[in-house]
Amino acid sequence: MFVPPPMKEDRLDVLHALIKQHSFGAIVTCSEDGPVADHIPLLLHGELSTNGTLRGHVAIQNPLVKAASVEPSALVIFQGAHSYISPSWYASKAEHGKVVPTWNYALVHAYGKLTITHDEAWLRSHLASLTLSHEANMPEPWKPDDAPAKFLSQQIKGIVGIEIEIDRFQGKWKISQNKNATDKSGVVEGLQEVATEDAIAMADLVKQL
Repeated sequence: MFVPPPMKEDRLDVLHALIKQHSFGAIVTCSEDGPVADHIPLLLHGELSTNGTLRGHVAIQNPLVKAASVEPSALVIFQGAHSYISPSWYASKAEHGKVVPTWNYALVHAYGKLTITHDEAWLRSHLASLTLSHEANMPEPWKPDDAPAKFLSQQIKGIVGIEIEIDRFQGKWKISQNKNATDKSGVVEGLQEVATEDAIAMADLVKQL
């Protein structure tokens, strides 16, 4: 990924925050047929390694399981806020007209070695953590123990755990860093008028510049 210096983001807490907020990652691996991407909800465990460790699970039939034994190197992509930026939002449009549309975005690339586990205790612990993280705000949070024990055991037999200890990151925040203060203010106002969830989130990022 091309990352111009002004757009580089390497603060660990910022990278971790995006991953936790946008935890549905794309795991890219290499196969005999070329690159393959698997889209999987992942949990970041910052306490397990220097850069953090990602954990998830896939169906046991998923080719990702075989790929991990052949070529374990993996890239995981996490897409944060992103939005179209109209040149009509820039004050400089009225001054000289030398403006064009663009797209703002924030994303993280995490690199590491992909490992597979069939350990039932690991899987049960992971599933409990995963459901807890997504059920926390539900009126009546569901727990794995709510399912019949035999049924749950059968389901667990059909999955494997995946773990990626992150070796390095690439973080790119393309958020109008190359614009002057007046144009940035116009971007914020324009995004706030669009008012989608991503547009509001991007407006907040631009305001932080």
